[in-house]
Amino acid sequence: MSGEQKISWKFGKRDAVFLTVIATVILVLVLGTSERTTKAVPNDQNHLAVTKLSECMSCHGAQGMRPRPLGHIKGGQCFQCHTQPKAWKGMPK
Repeated sequence: MSGEQKISWKFGKRDAVFLTVIATVILVLVLGTSERTTKAVPNDQNHLAVTKLSECMSCHGAQGMRPRPLGHIKGGQCFQCHTQPKAWKGMPK
């Protein structure tokens, strides 16, 4: 043991890059878990009266007066993202 040297660890450029990558991944994961910020369904008489998805699509379908924007999902699961009005008595949540 007398002829062996102890190798000490020094913080280097590779360590800084590694820690930066780890910090970036953690930051992206934390920011990615925040709540969605989508538009709520308006709390007006038109929307409070709707009880079926087909009634929604009469206005928000491709031929309706207020169609969904390009790139919007077409699955018919509106309330996974959009929140219902407070007094709404339509489809179950």
